[in-house]
Amino acid sequence: MNLFGETAAIEVEPLAPYLGGKRQLAKRIVGRINQIQHDTYVDVFCGMGGVFWRRTVQAKGEVINDINRDLILLYRVLRSHREEFLRSLEFFPSSRAEFEALKGAGLDHLTDIQRAVRFYYLQKLALGGKSSGQSFGVSIERPSRFNLAQAERNLRRASTRLAGVTIECIDWRDCIERYDKESTLFYLDPPYYGGENDYGKGVFKRTDYEEMALRLARIKGRFLLSLNDVGPIREVFSAFSVEQLQITYTIAKESGKRVFELLIGNCCGAARIR
Repeated sequence: MNLFGETAAIEVEPLAPYLGGKRQLAKRIVGRINQIQHDTYVDVFCGMGGVFWRRTVQAKGEVINDINRDLILLYRVLRSHREEFLRSLEFFPSSRAEFEALKGAGLDHLTDIQRAVRFYYLQKLALGGKSSGQSFGVSIERPSRFNLAQAERNLRRASTRLAGVTIECIDWRDCIERYDKESTLFYLDPPYYGGENDYGKGVFKRTDYEEMALRLARIKGRFLLSLNDVGPIREVFSAFSVEQLQITYTIAKESGKRVFELLIGNCCGAARIR
């Protein structure tokens, strides 16, 4: 247990690739989160849990939320029906034919476990970690990303980690309103500016950034918000503290390319950058 009454969290890796997974930034974001005293941690746009799973401590109360129903179903099934979920995955090979068959399958006749298995399988193999407009991703230079023998231990640890976590599937506005109190820390990772439709058309609108800034100005609790570093975002969130974080790409075609993101908040100690 640390000074804030939090206990060490089970180490878990994100369950599958996901657009905006925060792989390079997660450690630094988690470090900032650990410096802020809070009893309740709320991950408003949890996605595949790029920050949540990498937290090193567990708050007294934890909430993960996302508007993607299949993603949230995966978490619920993994927590409550872990063994059935794992047994179902044993029958799936890593193949383009299976990927396309599952992608085109109707959802109405599937059980919750079957639907969660379908989502997990597609997400593991989707090119670029996309959750919409998916295509089969393969590389002849590395093993398939769908390998149950390697993934099973992490899935079991994730199931254990989810015990006691509140899992929500509600609009981000409702999530903030429902859980706002003085001892709450919200972490928000909305779609990037310019990529509002990356998670599905109409899921997030550009005008939502302005509404978000207004709502966050009125909350009782604390928040940290991560977004890409572009002029309109700096302007919309200019009332808050802003820290600039640098990413250096290491993949071959963009090796050495520097990109900046912003960590925005109402917490003391963040560097203000103009």
